[in-house]
This record gives sequence, C-alpha cells and structure tokens, in this order.
Amino acid sequence: MFESAHSNSESSESQWISLSDMMAGLMMVFLCITVFVMRSLIDERAKIRELAESYRDTQLAIYQTLQQEFSRDLTRWGASLDKQTLAISFNNSDALFKTGDFTLSDNAREIMSSFVPRYIAALTPYMDSIAAIQIEGHTSSEWGEQSAPEEGYFHNLRLSQQRSRAVMQYAHSLLSPNQAVLVRAKVAAVGYSSARPVLNNNGIEDPDRSRRVAFRVVRDSESHILQILEEAL
Repeated sequence: MFESAHSNSESSESQWISLSDMMAGLMMVFLCITVFVMRSLIDERAKIRELAESYRDTQLAIYQTLQQEFSRDLTRWGASLDKQTLAISFNNSDALFKTGDFTLSDNAREIMSSFVPRYIAALTPYMDSIAAIQIEGHTSSEWGEQSAPEEGYFHNLRLSQQRSRAVMQYAHSLLSPNQAVLVRAKVAAVGYSSARPVLNNNGIEDPDRSRRVAFRVVRDSESHILQILEEAL
C-alpha cells in the first residue's frame, strides 16, 4: 500500500513538473510574440516619421526656393510669401485691375511677365510632390451700398473667377511649350470672392489686402497619407 502511495506521489509530481514546463514554454512564446509586435510597431513608427519628415523637408525646400528666387521682388510688387500655405499673394489687386474689372493693367502684365516663367521654373524640380498650383482670385466684402450682402458676395465671386482666369490665360501665353503643358496639367484658376478675407490685428477685414491674386502651391498630401498607410500595413 505504501508502494502504491509512493508511486502515485511520483506520478503527480511528474505531471506537475510537466505542466510547469508547458506553462513556462507558453510564457516564452507569449514573450517572443510581444517582443516581435513591439519591434514591428517601432519599425512602423520610424517609417511613418521618416515619411512625415520627408514631407516637411520638401515643404521647407519649396518655401526656401521661392524665397530665394523672389525675395528682392516681393516688396516692389506689393507681394508676400506665406511659409505655411506656400502662397505668393499680390496684395491689393486694384493695382492689377481697374475697380470692378478683370482686364489686366499694364502694370500687372509687366509683373506677371517677370514672375510667371521664373515661378514655374523654380517649382519644376518639386512637381512630383505638388498636386496643383492654384491661381486664386480674392475680393473684399465690399460691393456698393445698394447691394445686399448675398448679392454682393456673388458679384464678387464672378469677378474673382474672371480675374483668376485672366491671370491664368496671360500666364499661359508667357511660357515655353514644355512649360505650357505643365501648366495645363497642374494649374487651376479659382475664385473665392470674399470668403477668405485678410484681417488686421484687431480682427477686422483689411479691404486693400483682401483684394488680391495669389499663386498657391497645393502639396500632394493625399498620396503621401496613402503611402504612410500602405507602409503601416
């Protein structure tokens, strides 16, 4: 009977050791999986950060290229370059057009003749990362005291669209055949009416600065985001 009890004790101890070994093995497997997953997450995070930094660096490179090309001209043109939006704005479009008109003035033609070919040439190295170049027409909210606000808005919308198209058409005439092909593929004329006014320090619309024509670089962020998502899968 003692021999039987001793045998059962040895068997139970053997089974317990076997169960312990199995649990230890499972823990090791779980630990290995955890380490692998964490390593994968770290690698994916590094890839996403690398892509984001590449996007940021290209954005900065475009800004620096435009700044270097036009820094001596912006003031005398009454223009400004925005680092965040990559927009070159020709402020106070009354200097480019007669009030309420969309025919380019002689001054506007002279400015565009100097600006447009250099602008397209400066951006050419970055075209793969550029979704579009928008020629934007903007107006102030003013349109005669007799007009209701909504009516004035749509009058200005038509005017801003006509002005942006006039600038685009003249810009097209200044380019070489190869540049013209590029412009047709990338450049769009857009009118915003008074939807995007320029405000002064008191948060009040500055009519002169709101009336402007801008050339804005639109980055290809959508394909960049898709690339990040693909890298993460």
